[in-house]
Amino acid sequence: MTSIERVTHDPDWYEPYRISLAIKANGLVFVSGQAGIDEQGRTVGGFEAQARQAFRNLRTVLGGSLDTVVKVTIMVTDMSHLDQIVRLREEYFTPPYPADTLVQVAGLAQSDWLIEIDAIAVDR
Repeated sequence: MTSIERVTHDPDWYEPYRISLAIKANGLVFVSGQAGIDEQGRTVGGFEAQARQAFRNLRTVLGGSLDTVVKVTIMVTDMSHLDQIVRLREEYFTPPYPADTLVQVAGLAQSDWLIEIDAIAVDR
């Protein structure tokens, strides 16, 4: 039997948009794209600040740890930040590093967003 459960947080920064922070289904956790926004939904500083906030948001949604992440997709509006992304992946993830897709996009949901990260993790 398939079990589907919504993951929430208080405050839930995506609730106003009718988006689940994540969904647990069949032993996996599918995390919605996390941007560089704080818990009130406000965009933080430049690229480095947004990237760190997106990784922190991802960790928060997953209960405080990124150890169960098996796949991430990182979307950026400017690929010139590649070196920063590699450094941050090393900071936030540990071996074996998750599978990854990195893409440059023309834009994200908000015009001031510079990065968005979604993930798939194993549900513990």
